[in-house]
Amino acid sequence: MGPPNPSSAAPGGGLGTLGTTLGLGPLIPGPPQQTGNNGGGALGGLGSTSGSGDSSPPGSTPLSNSNPLRGLTGFGGELSAISPPPPIGGSVTGVGVPGGNGNGNTLLVNPDGPHFACPRRPNLGREGRPIMLKANHFQISMPRGYIHHYHVVIQPDKCPRKVNRDIIETMVNAYSKIFGTRKPVFDGRANLYTRDPLPIGNETVDLEVTLPGEGKDRVFRVSIKWAAQVSLYALEEALEGRTRKIPMDAIQALDVVMRHLPSMTYTPVGRSFFSSPDGYYHPLGGGREVWFGFHQSVRPSQWKMNLNIDVSATAFYKAQPVIDFMCEVLDIRDVNEQRRPLTDSQRVKFTKEIKSLKIEITHCGAMRRKYRVCNVTRRPAQMQSFPLQLDNGQTVECTVSKYFLDKYKMKLRFPHLPCLQVTFKAMLLKSARSVLLYFLP
Repeated sequence: MGPPNPSSAAPGGGLGTLGTTLGLGPLIPGPPQQTGNNGGGALGGLGSTSGSGDSSPPGSTPLSNSNPLRGLTGFGGELSAISPPPPIGGSVTGVGVPGGNGNGNTLLVNPDGPHFACPRRPNLGREGRPIMLKANHFQISMPRGYIHHYHVVIQPDKCPRKVNRDIIETMVNAYSKIFGTRKPVFDGRANLYTRDPLPIGNETVDLEVTLPGEGKDRVFRVSIKWAAQVSLYALEEALEGRTRKIPMDAIQALDVVMRHLPSMTYTPVGRSFFSSPDGYYHPLGGGREVWFGFHQSVRPSQWKMNLNIDVSATAFYKAQPVIDFMCEVLDIRDVNEQRRPLTDSQRVKFTKEIKSLKIEITHCGAMRRKYRVCNVTRRPAQMQSFPLQLDNGQTVECTVSKYFLDKYKMKLRFPHLPCLQVTFKAMLLKSARSVLLYFLP
């Protein structure tokens, strides 16, 4: 079988994809997925800790590797961390930031809605003695002037934030006549900000963006329309106490600016950012490990805008072969000792762990496609069959193990283990390719 694949998951869902497969390929490290509306999909009971007491979902999963659990490719592949595992007790809470919804999603501010009026400070204290206080708040040097807000629509929609960011970055580089030397920031969904206005006026501009894909390129259509002019003067006046009206649109814009570069560099989970372990290893069992990172949020103060930074930790699936992931989940010390097919209870337990994770195939050379696991077959590879169309047009029943032997000249190492089914349409042929690669000798 093969192994499973920042941007798949443990029970409860995942945020990323695993790039390792069981027996077939490697798991991709990433944060596990999460159910419900909690940001990032954390592994409950661990969550992420920060000085503010906020809890974030786990970082990555070991199947194809950005939900902290990433994707699983098949039995015999490898897991790569892509999304974090779902909460297992406890709760995942996003950090409330003006203009945010607690899940790391940026919300548009309604200028006509109610505004928070901060009460004035009655006076400055004069008693006692002054002391030096160190805090994890860092002053933001804020320029004067305006920031221009644009609304962005990407088709096809519902792409992960990481893909959306790649689309916008490719678009900025490809259309120099529009963007020139401007470096816009993007929240990963629908809000784009620039320091200087784009030469498009108030009209909607449609641009075609092509991303290189696995096998064939992917084409997207991006619509950009001017939305508003955000005044930094209004924010400065509020910070200096000349007005009691807090401009939430300006705070939201600064938050997107401060999150843009970390989102492109690290694996974002909720309002935190994580990087793969380097120089440390903290296994949690069940194919998971601890990733460390930081939480950040923009906060207004009585003097300047501050950036609050706290240390965070969360659970990710390890990047490893799917077969190793299966052994961890089922407490199998040596896969060579597992000479019989999985029992029903073992299969059910393993299915719960690997379902919805992404896996990465490793038997096709440089073409390492990623798939999302939707099920584990009841039958082992040596008995699981599917209709195969021959060159003469005739259709015959062929087992997965025989297909690999005839098509790729590969003899499966563990033909008595099951296959992974990928995508909800679950074409068995694709499942077999994803799952069985790493059972080869």
